[in-house]
Amino acid sequence: MKRPLYAAAGWAMVGLGIVGLFLPVMPTTVFMILAAWFFSRSSPRFEAWLLRHPLFGPPIVQWRETGAVPVAAKVFTVVSMAGGFAMFVYLVGPPPWLAALVAAALLGAAAYVLSRPHR
Repeated sequence: MKRPLYAAAGWAMVGLGIVGLFLPVMPTTVFMILAAWFFSRSSPRFEAWLLRHPLFGPPIVQWRETGAVPVAAKVFTVVSMAGGFAMFVYLVGPPPWLAALVAAALLGAAAYVLSRPHR
């Protein structure tokens, strides 16, 4: 019963990762890492395909081996988070408590990304 759900979640992550190739606020690599995790529990064939993929495979393998995030990906991630937060504040005009909550979540995520080793 779980395998079809994991497979569906894997393909959903692949879809979101592909969208992330075109939208700067969506992190492609994170979604592909999640897709590989879901495929590891549902389809060894799709997991192997993803790990061998010339574009998506190397960051997934690096993550699995060392938890590494390339410096360029760290910079892109943090800049995208800051830009997304600025757009959120400018376009939505949230109440201060909500802006603070979102800022805290993004700062936590940025701290985690920046704390990962790189190549």
